[in-house]
Amino acid sequence: MLVNPYGQYRRNQVDTATPEKLLLMVYDGAVRFVRSAREGVANRDFERANREIIRVQDILAELTAALDFGRSDVSKSLFALYEYMNRRLIEANIRKDEKILEEVESMLGGLREAWKQVAVSPVRGA
Repeated sequence: MLVNPYGQYRRNQVDTATPEKLLLMVYDGAVRFVRSAREGVANRDFERANREIIRVQDILAELTAALDFGRSDVSKSLFALYEYMNRRLIEANIRKDEKILEEVESMLGGLREAWKQVAVSPVRGA
């Protein structure tokens, strides 16, 4: 049996990642997929665009499912953002609109950077 070294490397990254690093990896994937969807629209490869938009929607669904509404108001705000992005992705998919995909990509990138800052900041009050 042949072992894909890249696949094994990626599995090891996931298996050994902290929760914060896993979240950043999820956001990285979402940004990568929305960028790929934009390329699909630009190249009039609408099948690719549709496939990649659905991948981003799947990620948003998983992020939404992972929210813990009992811990803080941050979850409520994230829920609203994820729902908004999902609606925009539906609209982008129907219209094949690069501008909407750029908007969602920007929002995902901003959230990724915010989580990166949280992940690297020292624990307060310790």
